Formats: sequence, structure tokens, C-alpha cells
Amino acid sequence: MQFGIFSVSDITTDPTTGRAPTEGQRIQDLVRIALKTEEVGLDVFATGEHHNPPFFASSPTTFLGYIAAQTTTLQLSTATTLITTNDPVKIAEDYAMLQHLSGGRVDLMMGRGNTGPVYPWFGQDIRNGIALAVENYHLLRRLWREDVVDWEGKFRTPLQGFTSTPRPLDGVPPFVWHGSIRSPEIAEQAAYYGDGFFHNNIFWTMDHTARMVDLYRRRYEHYGHGRADQAIVGLGGQVFMAKNSQEAVKQFRPYFDVAPVYGHGPSLEEFTRATPLTVGSPQQVIERTLGFADAVGDYQRQMFLMDHAGLPVETVLEQIEILGSEVVPVLRKEFEARRPADVPSDPPTHTSLIEAGDDHANAAMGPRGRVEAGSN
Repeated sequence: MQFGIFSVSDITTDPTTGRAPTEGQRIQDLVRIALKTEEVGLDVFATGEHHNPPFFASSPTTFLGYIAAQTTTLQLSTATTLITTNDPVKIAEDYAMLQHLSGGRVDLMMGRGNTGPVYPWFGQDIRNGIALAVENYHLLRRLWREDVVDWEGKFRTPLQGFTSTPRPLDGVPPFVWHGSIRSPEIAEQAAYYGDGFFHNNIFWTMDHTARMVDLYRRRYEHYGHGRADQAIVGLGGQVFMAKNSQEAVKQFRPYFDVAPVYGHGPSLEEFTRATPLTVGSPQQVIERTLGFADAVGDYQRQMFLMDHAGLPVETVLEQIEILGSEVVPVLRKEFEARRPADVPSDPPTHTSLIEAGDDHANAAMGPRGRVEAGSN
């Protein structure tokens, strides 16, 4: 099972000091966080994509390429690649280039994003969000799998005899996740292609998450990619740890109470009961995370959000150290002990896709401009 860190790249004032880092500070801090992720033995680092303040991660491939040059084992991913407002041609080119530069250590998560104003900035209409996600991803798949592409769709100019360069490394495109928190059409899309489904459940109840994952699993089996329990699933989560729960709550509460993503809503206690947010000892984090599989079944990737709510970078690095030394080794052992032998323990990687003959790359080309009937 893969464990990793993801960032949404927010710039938030530290409520204990009243100071906010600059964009430059946060960018350099995130470099330190990514390198720490590999240092402590975690598997994956992912960055989001935003084009508006207070976020800074507008160019994931630039950032991940820089990290690739300084790491050797770390899988590089995105916490959202905006399939709706990015040109599929540019996505095909950028991530194939990153694939070559990283030696295949890259996958990416397609998503619509949750910032409405971004759409008109890139010449699109948010009301077309689902249709854009479907059409653009279908074109992206063709660009990665066909040397010469003729294309005509609704949302971009036609292509005639077009070849995307560079071609995917070893002829194998990066593995794709589809990220969604509330859109069944996206779960359907992931299932149709046999891609991964990532539910970023950091603000949602486990009941809701379980329903979305169950839809994806059932449709994955319907489309003939394998049994429902063999579908490729990832989850999000966020934690803050100290030696005991009382100390963890004491340290984290000032950040929770005023952070834009948390504050002025449910109390810390209410929020931790309703969502994956776990504030406590390492053992409590272990027990809570193991419980996710009881709700959604055996899954392949667990990502943790650590650099949020204005926490200083030194605190985040300490949290990652605890995660890597005390929490993840236990989670690996316990998750694998319960996993049936024929259920994948890891999502596909570049190496595994090559070894398997890249059946994934040759899967059904999928719907042309629409999600198949049956999404609900």
C-alpha cells in the first residue's frame, strides 16, 4: 500500500504569531516537505493545482520536475490536475515530459477543481464542468495512446494529423486517478476506463465517502476490469499528532479555530467525529486510519494533508517524521495482513504497467464526449 503527503498549497496566517509566509517561503517550504516525505520512507508526494490566491501551486509539473531531480524513489503525483480548464494537448505534453525526467515516477489525478472563477479565466463555463472533464480526458487518452490523432469535439479546435511530443516513456502513459468528492459522474468515468478513483474525503463523512467508493467499485466490475474489491481506490485524510490526545488538541486548536478551511464552523470535536481529521496520539491515528478500510474496503493509496491551517513548516516536518517512523510502518503491516491475496496492494506504477504488458494503456477508449448511461 502506498502512503504519502499531499498539499493544496494554501498560504494561511499562523494564528499564534499573526504572520503569514510569503509565496517564496511557502514554495521553498513545500520543497522541504516533499524531500522529507522521501526521507522518512513514504511513497508519494502530490501537489494541487490552483490559479488564485491564497494558493500558489499554479504549475505542478514545474514543481514536481524540481522535486524529481532531488529524489530517487518518491512517486510524484498531483492532488488535482484541472482537466476542465487545461488544454488536453498541454497536459499530454507536460506530463509525458515529467515522466521522462522522473524515470517514470509520475502519475496524476484528474479533477474539475472547486474554484468557480477559474473557468472564465481559461475561457470555459463552469456549467460545462462534467462535459469538459469527459471530453478532455478522452482526448488526452488518445494523445497518449495514438501516434497520430485526428480529433473534433465541442470544446477545442479540431486536430488533424497531430502528434503529441514527447511520446510517453516506454510507450506507457502515466497512471491516472480521477478525484472527486461529490460527483458520481466522475466515479463513473474512472470506472469506465478502469482508472483509479481518489476520494479526497477530508471534509466529508465516511458514510458519504463509502457511497461514492461503492458506486465506483460496482461500475468498475460492470465494465469488466475486475471484481469490485479489486478496483484501485485512494483516500485523503489529515492528522495532527502529539504524545497524547490532550496535548495534540491543545497544540492544534488555535490553528483549527481560525483557519479559513476549518474555523467559524463546527467545533474541533464535532469536526473530528464527522470527518477523517484525527487529532491525537500516533496510536489513535493508526486506529482511525485502519477503520477507513472497514468503510470502503481494502484500498491502495492513503494520502495525508499536513501543511494546512497555518502550521509552521518545522511543525509540519516533525509531523511527517512521526508519520514515517511511528504510524505508517504499523499501517503497512496491518493493512496488508487483512488484504486478500488477489486484491492489489499498490496502484499501478510505470514498472508494473510495463511488466503487465500495459493492459491498462490498452483499455477501452471510452465515451466520446459523454459519460456512459448508468451514471447516477
